[in-house]
Amino acid sequence: MAQRARRGARAVVSSALGSVALALVAPPTLADNAALTIPFTVTRPAGEGPFPAVVILHDCSGLGPGSSGAPWRWSSELMRLGYVTIWPDSFSTRGFPRGVCTEPGRESVRPRFRAADAYAALAHLRTLPFVDSRRVAVMGGSHGGSSTLASIVASPANAERANPGFAAAIALYPSCSFGYGEFVVERGREPGSPISGYRGTFRPLAPMLILTGELDDWTPAEPCRHLVRSAEAAGLPATIKIYPGAHHSFDSVAPVRHVAERININVPGGRGATTGGNREAWADARVMVRDFLARHLAPQPR
Repeated sequence: MAQRARRGARAVVSSALGSVALALVAPPTLADNAALTIPFTVTRPAGEGPFPAVVILHDCSGLGPGSSGAPWRWSSELMRLGYVTIWPDSFSTRGFPRGVCTEPGRESVRPRFRAADAYAALAHLRTLPFVDSRRVAVMGGSHGGSSTLASIVASPANAERANPGFAAAIALYPSCSFGYGEFVVERGREPGSPISGYRGTFRPLAPMLILTGELDDWTPAEPCRHLVRSAEAAGLPATIKIYPGAHHSFDSVAPVRHVAERININVPGGRGATTGGNREAWADARVMVRDFLARHLAPQPR
């Protein structure tokens, strides 16, 4: 495993590159019980630990040259707060090194399959002596946010993957426009079909926070509001905050822009979405994430 180190103003931060062998419930393109190697990056604060940790699930742009950079931004923020982070690369070994934002035929990287990556990353973190194995959260934005929901929802697959599982989950602007576990969104099959109703309950396995934008036309906020309400009605730990005036990828440094090629099931024709940063939402999201993780990843008595 390659090791790197860089000196900052107050601490030495080390990172590592490696891979984990992942046994997964295979999509149709893979044989049953296939083994897939998932590359990953680990970053850690200075010191011996043990530290709490966060699995970061990247968005549809992946971790290659065209990446949005969100995992780097959040990892830097979390390391500053004293967290180890691990970022599994869900796309490169599945044939999408440039991401899937505009790519059709993405069955093999759907969120329900990426949940296996999250648990493989969790298992790897629990082998590291500088990680507190009981204090690990999962978070991600967009496609990674949807994958976070798939990782934290109560399901037979997730129940088998880890016990205990994640201690907390944060989903940034996820797609809540399709079902997770018992939670079902009723709508037509054609892109842009209106949602006709919601049924069932989203049952998170740990406390969950959703942060999303009011103006998001790629993964609209309203289905997420219903998803969280269903959990709250069942007395389950779920919270949502919707930022006024914010678009998809509000934590970006990029200006707001519309890209016609992006795959988007929420618009007629199935293409076109708006993304861009929002300074106020980004500032508040950092506080929300900090406080949420501090609350749910606090040291536990041995």
